[in-house]
Amino acid sequence: MTNAAQSVVVFGEALVDDFGSEQVVGGAPFNVARHLAAFGLAPLMITRLGQDDNGASVRAEVSRFGMTQSGLQWDDQHPTGRVLVERDATGHRFIILPDQAYDYIATEPALRAMAGVTADALYFGTLAQRGASARASLFALLAASKARRFLDLNVRAGQVHERCVFESLHAATVVKVNEEELADLFAWYTHTRPPTRTIDSKEVAAACRTLIRVFTLEGLLVTLGDKGAVYFGADGSRLLSQAGSAPPRVIDTVGAGDAFSAVFMLGQALHWPLAQTLARANEFAAAVCGIAGAVPQQDGFYLPWTTRWFGGIDAAIA
Repeated sequence: MTNAAQSVVVFGEALVDDFGSEQVVGGAPFNVARHLAAFGLAPLMITRLGQDDNGASVRAEVSRFGMTQSGLQWDDQHPTGRVLVERDATGHRFIILPDQAYDYIATEPALRAMAGVTADALYFGTLAQRGASARASLFALLAASKARRFLDLNVRAGQVHERCVFESLHAATVVKVNEEELADLFAWYTHTRPPTRTIDSKEVAAACRTLIRVFTLEGLLVTLGDKGAVYFGADGSRLLSQAGSAPPRVIDTVGAGDAFSAVFMLGQALHWPLAQTLARANEFAAAVCGIAGAVPQQDGFYLPWTTRWFGGIDAAIA
């Protein structure tokens, strides 16, 4: 393990994916926090839960990964976040329920919790900003912290509006998007629509430089699925990293992006070289595609990675 003193503040939704026959604890921010904890950092998860069975399930996961509970808020009026998941022949359909506890994350307890840690970075997304209370709390945390800001953009129809994206981009240091979200940013803020399938084109590079300049970003990180990921830097640099080897059997891709985000933030916290960070993030994200769900049910899943990365045995880029 890292034995690192750094902490990462993770803000946003902790929820339950409800498949009908089973309920699985999730939410992108919470998945990221659980991975970071498993890799030895000390994530502070700031979220709000209902006084219900689903809230108890989230708290049990916090305990399982050895995470502090100081950032958990409890709500006796609103339920723990829940997403209804419907399976069909084409995959999954997600119904994100409105008016959930994470929409009401309160400012003062959030600030108190953050004041108790020394944060290397602050992770946030966009779904938890749909509630005015949670959004105000996030921007209070951003104003109070000098930590690096990692924005994991998630443009979901009916949940996120363009103004939220605009203000989030201005608040960020590094932004992670997928190809579809990058196309949205191009259309909104560069007035160009270069096809993102040709990520190495001059037109895409120019549009990414525009985004970085407009929002004064340190970097723009684009995940490309089975093609890997590319990082565009403020200095004009571009670094493409190939995807990790696919597992013998791909179970599902749920949580692969969260796994990538967690390892990227881990690498930044531990000052790994960028090429190594991207390679390791791609490898771990690919491995998560070989399990059911966003995070492993067995802690032993992490052992090969901690052995390689922190024990000096590493076949990735040195």
